[in-house]
Amino acid sequence: MKRFQLAIAALAAVTLGLTGCGGGGDDSSSGGNATEVKLYNDKGAWKTYFEGVGKLSKEQIGLGVTPVGYTDLPTYEAFIKASFRTNNKPDLFTWSTGGRLKEIVDSGQVADTSDLWKDAIANGDVSEELQPYYTIDGKQYCVPANVSYWVMFYNKKVFSDAGVQPPTSWADLIKTADTLKAKGVAPFYQTSVLFSFVWFQQLLIGTDPQLYNDLATGKAKFTDPKVVAVMQQWKDMEDKGYFSDPGSKDQPEAMLKSGKVAMGLFGTWFNTNMTTQGMKPDSDYGMFVVPNVTPSLPTTTVAFESGPLCSLTKAPNPEASTKFMKWWVQEKAQDQWANSRGDVSANPKVQIKDPSLNQLNKDAGEGKYALANRFFEAMPPPVLTAALDGFGAFMVDPGSYQKQLENIQKASDEYWKSN
Repeated sequence: MKRFQLAIAALAAVTLGLTGCGGGGDDSSSGGNATEVKLYNDKGAWKTYFEGVGKLSKEQIGLGVTPVGYTDLPTYEAFIKASFRTNNKPDLFTWSTGGRLKEIVDSGQVADTSDLWKDAIANGDVSEELQPYYTIDGKQYCVPANVSYWVMFYNKKVFSDAGVQPPTSWADLIKTADTLKAKGVAPFYQTSVLFSFVWFQQLLIGTDPQLYNDLATGKAKFTDPKVVAVMQQWKDMEDKGYFSDPGSKDQPEAMLKSGKVAMGLFGTWFNTNMTTQGMKPDSDYGMFVVPNVTPSLPTTTVAFESGPLCSLTKAPNPEASTKFMKWWVQEKAQDQWANSRGDVSANPKVQIKDPSLNQLNKDAGEGKYALANRFFEAMPPPVLTAALDGFGAFMVDPGSYQKQLENIQKASDEYWKSN
């Protein structure tokens, strides 16, 4: 309730601010001769990356980019939603997939990008596997601002000292965890703050990816026996001491570097966290795709996150916004964008400088893996909030898994009752 009240307060403040600002964008983003677009985003730390892409877009298509970054998500969301009702609208803005995207599309505010997607897929600039996550009622909206695949990062020295290799099956992964624990190293990193969903997500998509998808749409219950079995498996891993302290304040990249933990499940964006610690990819650390828990599944399922880059139906300059998005998905733009951040790209043609990331980008782009939308985006917001709290509580008291699932299901029932 407190979080809701803060969001409402932020929305009211932003609405008043926008009303006072009056209408329209500035001269650089209005009319038919735009030379600049303002890109509002919730990634304030990425200012330099956006500016780098803006410099390239200015050279190639005559459109520069002015990033307007936020670091507080509720304030950012409040601003974007308030802009729907004012004349001060963003040229472009970042958002998230899943229920949050559907919410603003259903409001009629987001520009249709179906033709752009058709051309991009035909040109090989966007993987067809991503299209469903940008499709609502048969049409596409926005384009991928970023893509990250969730893989296991590991300390190569710790692995070498323990005499283990990246596993190729779930049984191998558990055997590796046993070996590492016997050496006095916590096999896996975990946290009860924000990313408390990670191991539930990984265990479920590796066991029954369809059940995972059904939870996200209300077709299945968190109290389903198969979901309970996943929680029991997670509890067994907790009981065996496979995980780091979920309440630790130490940064995961520092824990991996020091060897306090051997492995950590993260999006490929975590690659930058590792390099800023002075660690060298493929030398000090590596990464691998986590094998399915159920070996009989036909394809390995990988969780991914993709943040949309969107334009409004009533953008200050729809032509300029569309022009930029068409350029954005192409190889030259994505090469600059992905390699500057040290991450993968939605464009499978891009050559990523890091060899491991490049292979992953190629394999995922060619459909080698099945994709599962990250839990954070896949679940409706009220269900997500209950789940994050429930999984965090479970880490403190693994024996409470049934109670936590029941609490999450209550939130799910309440949401789907009116949606």
